Amino acid sequence: MKDVFRRLVSDFLSTIVFLVIYLATDNVILATAVAILGAIGQVAWSRYKGQTLSYMTWASLGLVIVLGSLTLLTHDPRFVLAKPAIGHVAIGIIMLKRGWMLRYMPPIVSETIPEYVTAAGYAWSALMFVLAAGTVAVAMTGDMKLWAFYISVVLVGTKLAAFGIQYVAFRLIVGSRMRAAARA
Repeated sequence: MKDVFRRLVSDFLSTIVFLVIYLATDNVILATAVAILGAIGQVAWSRYKGQTLSYMTWASLGLVIVLGSLTLLTHDPRFVLAKPAIGHVAIGIIMLKRGWMLRYMPPIVSETIPEYVTAAGYAWSALMFVLAAGTVAVAMTGDMKLWAFYISVVLVGTKLAAFGIQYVAFRLIVGSRMRAAARA
């Protein structure tokens, strides 16, 4: 679990840096420039340490540079604000693969209710697309405080709520199936 959080922070470091700098200074240009430099520095540091960089790291760097540069050139923050939506769409597409979630489930779940796990995988994909659309809608307003709230509270809160609902539902369904099997 610790490794998962470390990877998530690494993948979203430039967004986190952007958000922190913007909230501290209220300066989109400064926040964008620091986020671009931070992303480049993160990749350079990883290369210096001899770490192999994943496709997601390179893609994130490319997006930060391209969207950040568009923000700097146009003085329009909406480009950099839309970046998280691209990640959500990419993840949503990956989640369309049938049964992708089965490998992440404990054996008791994947063996007892594989059809529910597969359906939940599609529900997660749909959630990613909805959150991406919401991110774009909020980004297009250009309201930085609304965007900061959406990114830090709505996106995270929605995923935590979905995880909690899924966890409780799977526990109830597995328990029900196991009790039914014991009675049979």
